[in-house]
Amino acid sequence: MLSMSNVSPSGPPMAASPLTVAVLEIDEYISGLGWDQPARLFALVDTARLRVQEPGLAAQLGLDGDGSKAAALTPIEQEELPAGTALDEFLATIAWPDAVVGCAMTVERLMLPPSAEASVPEGLNDNQLTKWVAKHPDRQEVRMTVAVLRDGARESAVRLREKDSPNDVLTGAGLVPGLAEALAATFES
Repeated sequence: MLSMSNVSPSGPPMAASPLTVAVLEIDEYISGLGWDQPARLFALVDTARLRVQEPGLAAQLGLDGDGSKAAALTPIEQEELPAGTALDEFLATIAWPDAVVGCAMTVERLMLPPSAEASVPEGLNDNQLTKWVAKHPDRQEVRMTVAVLRDGARESAVRLREKDSPNDVLTGAGLVPGLAEALAATFES
């Protein structure tokens, strides 16, 4: 388990929600690992509740101080995702304990601008489409960090490889709706 609480985000907006702060904290942590990373899953827990209910774990994660500077949500990285398993199939197997108030995931993907959609050859299977996109001259490598809370709140951060700077990270609740839906489904009983 790894908590990102000891990573100081490089400037979320002053009025940022706890979920936005958590997404940017995870984005910064993953950014420090470099590109070409596997997908990673994080549990989001209420920091104050963690301190009270699991003081040993809070101390292990570096959250045993006075709490005045701690984020409201603590991201805790989960075990590595199983190799060769499709992301949607893997997420369908997740069930979170009540102590987990949300979850987040980072994934890297190749994307094309909307202007390239008209040039996609018809009849390609997923593997062929992936190869075609990888060779397209207008492709963009992106890292997406998406988080959801049990109450339905969502947030995303998107970082382009060619603009790999904390100042160029885009945030918004609806940037990656498909992944947000899949993560939200992990909280359905």
